[in-house]
Amino acid sequence: MYNHIFARHYDALTVNINYLARARYFQRLIKKHAVRKGNILLDLACGSGSLSWEFSGMGYDVIGVDCSPEMLSEATEKVERFKDVKPPLFLCQRMEKLDLYGTVDFCICALDSINHLPDLAALKAAFSRVSLFLAPGGVFLFDVNTQHKHKNILRNNSFVFETGEVVCIWRNTYHEKNGRVDIALDFFQPEGNGLYRRGTEHFSERIFTHRQLHGALSAAGLDLIAVYGENTLRTPDKRAERLVYVAGKK
Repeated sequence: MYNHIFARHYDALTVNINYLARARYFQRLIKKHAVRKGNILLDLACGSGSLSWEFSGMGYDVIGVDCSPEMLSEATEKVERFKDVKPPLFLCQRMEKLDLYGTVDFCICALDSINHLPDLAALKAAFSRVSLFLAPGGVFLFDVNTQHKHKNILRNNSFVFETGEVVCIWRNTYHEKNGRVDIALDFFQPEGNGLYRRGTEHFSERIFTHRQLHGALSAAGLDLIAVYGENTLRTPDKRAERLVYVAGKK
């Protein structure tokens, strides 16, 4: 669960992400692989809701689910930027505790949110809940950071991000034994007179292998349809940093 500082600055720190292009890419996968012709879309682990709003603008009835009240607060405030769009329904829930009012036609879980699940048991629980609420013929699309990215790019590296309102220092600690990257964020917000207010955030990402992901999908009653390189319809290579999985429900 993210704190208020991270939620407030999340969009500015991820300004490099083109959410409309990403929504269009997922829509392309839906049209290619979904048997079902529906309109209800679940944006699982929706964060600050940018992707949810883009899907709404494309005509979907969107349910955005996230475990962070602070992120969902940011998501609801985007209503002023999407005045002519039907607002998504935002719910505060954990992925592994997903509980909806009915079924959805499509489910998206983007930006390596799956990697934030703490262990294999949580992964299986989350996939099971998605399967429970996914209508037959629907598709479940999610992406994951790869072993290559965790081991060679995130690893024990540090990064500095600066916006007009905050400086963020990102520090990683990689654990080879269990494939986990612990992430510590320090935020420095200028207060005037050369003073800064410091805030901190801690979370982890975990490697899930293809075998584990495939096994968890199968256990949940979902069929693996395809695996693509990020933003492509091509088979990924060994140096891919993010994979996109497409699964379906019979």
